Amino acid sequence: MSNRLDVALIGYQDQGNLGMGYLAAVLQQRGRTVAMIDVRDEPAKIAARLMDQPPLVVGFSLIFQAFLPQFRQVARHLRAVGITSHFTIGGHFASLCHEEVFAHFPELDSVVRYEGEETLTELVERLSENRDWRDIQGIAYLENGRIAATEARPLVKDLDSLPFPFRPYEPDKIGGFFTLPLLASRGCARRCSFCSIHTFYRTAPGKVVRVRDPARVIEEMLYLERAHGVRVFLFQDDDFPLWAATGRRWAGELAGRLHDTGLADRAIWKISCRAEYVEADLFSMLRDAGLFLVYMGIESGVEEGLNVLYKQMTVEQNLAGVQTLKKLGILFGYGFMLFDPSSSFDSVRENVGFLRDIVGDGSAAAVFSRMLPYGGTPIRDQLEKEGRLRGDLTHPDYVFLDPRLNDYQRLLSQAVRPWIHGEGLSYQLNYAWDELETVCRLVPGTEGVADYRNALRILTQESNERLFEVVEQSSRAFEAGDRWAIDPEAVRGYCEAGVTRLVDLRNSFVAKNIYLLREASQIGCTDGPVIAPQLH
Repeated sequence: MSNRLDVALIGYQDQGNLGMGYLAAVLQQRGRTVAMIDVRDEPAKIAARLMDQPPLVVGFSLIFQAFLPQFRQVARHLRAVGITSHFTIGGHFASLCHEEVFAHFPELDSVVRYEGEETLTELVERLSENRDWRDIQGIAYLENGRIAATEARPLVKDLDSLPFPFRPYEPDKIGGFFTLPLLASRGCARRCSFCSIHTFYRTAPGKVVRVRDPARVIEEMLYLERAHGVRVFLFQDDDFPLWAATGRRWAGELAGRLHDTGLADRAIWKISCRAEYVEADLFSMLRDAGLFLVYMGIESGVEEGLNVLYKQMTVEQNLAGVQTLKKLGILFGYGFMLFDPSSSFDSVRENVGFLRDIVGDGSAAAVFSRMLPYGGTPIRDQLEKEGRLRGDLTHPDYVFLDPRLNDYQRLLSQAVRPWIHGEGLSYQLNYAWDELETVCRLVPGTEGVADYRNALRILTQESNERLFEVVEQSSRAFEAGDRWAIDPEAVRGYCEAGVTRLVDLRNSFVAKNIYLLREASQIGCTDGPVIAPQLH
């Protein structure tokens, strides 16, 4: 076998990139050499790494279409310095909207559509043998200026046949403990109108949802614990497999194996699922096996909004799921769209009322966003049909039914950026909650927990209420014609003061337990700042 690099995979590496990791692992299993590169590296740096021995294939892993210009910038630089490797791209958007990708990314030779393990491997094999690759299943390409696409390759039938993902990066840390992502399943059985995931899995042949054997999941967790010292596991399933009796039996076996191996006592884990799955008996069992955080795509506190988003859920079901988690002492995070295509000023305030119901007690920091019409989603097609679609490929947008909401949403989003975007106050508060729960679960004997928890809850509650008041008051004023009711400087000042209070609280708690925390984690990183990557 040659020492040359066969494949360079370029993508984001936040909390790892399991899609790239699986591709790399399968390629390596077939004897190929693979490098995984973060797209945020300077294009010149990436080019310098690849110029001496250009790979057969450069594969771009595009998660969100908004990042397409960044990927193209790298590709343009690679071509400019003379790298003639075959350029291909994969991911949800590239698979479902390959015509748009080719139109905006002319440096590409092909698109690998849908699950790419077998398709990319075959592409590399054909290229290494100088054979034609244009009849490979699951490929799209340009031919004489026209786009051609082959028959879709079936989805991977048996996930347990795949090797563990390649992870050539340092794990993230929380509370001083290493954390890494993994998957228990692929696919989603639901059909939310704003999400391209179900379209991605339903467009290719095969079973939409596939679940790994619990024994294989535990085997991977034990490997990550042994090889990387991981104590916090982040399941990145689109929808953790808990549905119906089959899902509950699967979860029961997983929990049993966690106890049998001792992982339930040594590690904790996070999942994402729908609120309707949150049943007291089931989640009590999962909590006792290490579950500490549940992320739910709640999305709306208005029935009309849930219908437009096709969540196939009710407001009451979402409320019940949150209340059950609170009673069980399990942290929760959530996705929430304060604005969607059906929004009105009344629905915005109704959504704030719902948020006050679930986090007004300070159990989690308030967050929200605006629904965006991404490529490959049913709601994008619907908005286009209604003549409401706006924006461009990388910044898809739409107009509201009430034209006044267009300006209001834009001004509100700009004003509350220090609260709910990036490293804003709400995100730092939620990280602090995640970190505290991690420490409580993994470091017995920690001092001052009750006082810190109470102070953190008060600060979170105050922050939430202030944010709710900003939205409620500004929405009423704007509806009445006062478009300057939001004071961005006042918001920024409040958030900066909130972060300062949070840092002081957190550092005081850490100072009381620094030696205990260092001993428990066996690393001296627990005295860092609050700002850190989010768990969800």
